Amino acid sequence: MHIKEYDVCARVAGGSNAGHTIVVDGIKYKFHLLPSGILNTKAICVVGNGVVIHLPSFLDEIDTLNKTLNGGGTSAEENNVERRILLSDRAHIVFDFHQEVDGVIENRLGRNKIGTTKKGIGPAYASKISRNGIRVGDLQNMEYFEMRFRELAAAHMRAFPGLVIDIESQLSYYRSIAERISAMTTDTIEFTNEAYATGKRILIEGANATMLDIDFGTYPYVTSSNPSIGSVLTGLGVSPKKIHGIYGTTKAYCTRVGEGPFPTELERDVPGSIGEHLGLVGAEWGTTTGRARRVGWIDVPQMRYSTMINGFTALNLTKLDVLTGLKEVKIGRAYNHNGKEIYTMPSCLKTMSEIEVVYETLPGWTEDISRAKNFDDLPENAQRYVLRIQELLGVPVRWIGCGAGRLDMIDRGEGWDMSSSAATTGQDKNNETTSMMTAGVKESGGGKVVINFNGPIYLGKEEGSGQ
Repeated sequence: MHIKEYDVCARVAGGSNAGHTIVVDGIKYKFHLLPSGILNTKAICVVGNGVVIHLPSFLDEIDTLNKTLNGGGTSAEENNVERRILLSDRAHIVFDFHQEVDGVIENRLGRNKIGTTKKGIGPAYASKISRNGIRVGDLQNMEYFEMRFRELAAAHMRAFPGLVIDIESQLSYYRSIAERISAMTTDTIEFTNEAYATGKRILIEGANATMLDIDFGTYPYVTSSNPSIGSVLTGLGVSPKKIHGIYGTTKAYCTRVGEGPFPTELERDVPGSIGEHLGLVGAEWGTTTGRARRVGWIDVPQMRYSTMINGFTALNLTKLDVLTGLKEVKIGRAYNHNGKEIYTMPSCLKTMSEIEVVYETLPGWTEDISRAKNFDDLPENAQRYVLRIQELLGVPVRWIGCGAGRLDMIDRGEGWDMSSSAATTGQDKNNETTSMMTAGVKESGGGKVVINFNGPIYLGKEEGSGQ
């Protein structure tokens, strides 16, 4: 939706554990490593230094997209896909043995499993932090790459008895793709900052979500990176002074794939239940693994926590249409722990297991909202639901998703975005003034960096509760 307005779209953290599904003109596209901005033929897509990349999956994703875009052809030249992708020479590589190790570790945990997607993300970041990882730029010097690969493979076989790595076969594969990868590899830090300096508009696309952040999430049921505001700076190499807007994306209800706490969870397997409705109508199956997502009511304490960390200037509330047909809709307004209401996220999982959710119940609606293009087109009860979320968070809901298509969206305009100087207060149609917090957003000369992050939901566009 946003990328049409931008010249550069970038990923900054995570890897192929992310699953982004986009519907354009009735065609469904699934992305894991490619920024979804690749569908805009005028945009350059950057995979930043903070991302870990499984190169076989990356190339498969490119080839699949070429085939879809070319109606059966596979030539990248026909649609310029590869010439619009830039890989950071500093991004670390996920190898097949990282994925094998990921599965071994998960299986060892037994009943205490994390719920990882087994895509090798955690082990690859572990190699990075242990300072024996291998970066994409290393492929440009094959002799050096081979030396590093042999050392890394040997270290993993020592650490995991029974793990067998066919080193020669793997090296043969990487020799075969080195030229293709090198053609896409560059110093993306220099590229991004130069693009900004020359007035380009840059969109940072979030993957995963704040509640899966290795530092801020429901640890240890988290991913292995920082899918929050900080990763924009460390995973792309831009100054905070260049950030203009920070958009949080959240569904109108809550979802999660894999293990971990879920205070507002509803039973999905009960026929005729609200949980079954959310799962079926919302098509809640993970893009990466196909696992059924867990579902529940929207959780304001988590949203408030995520908003505090990221400083959202506006929210994108998706899948409001999924709530259509429910007699009542609930908002998890606060938590109750030992008789005391709390309004943010506890760090302790034991405390999380003991809390009770304080709900507000609002009347539902039955009217079809799929054709709504303006806020006034929504049924009164749907409007009340959106406005109440906005009121509880103190952040404007600018975009409202009313259907599966990319354009099935209400945009309330610049006045509902705190990155706009005019957005200090907003007035809804019922003359109820909505307070908007000071965003603390700065804009300097040159271009504009806008961040579109998943909001407080466990899994909006992301796949997996673990690595």
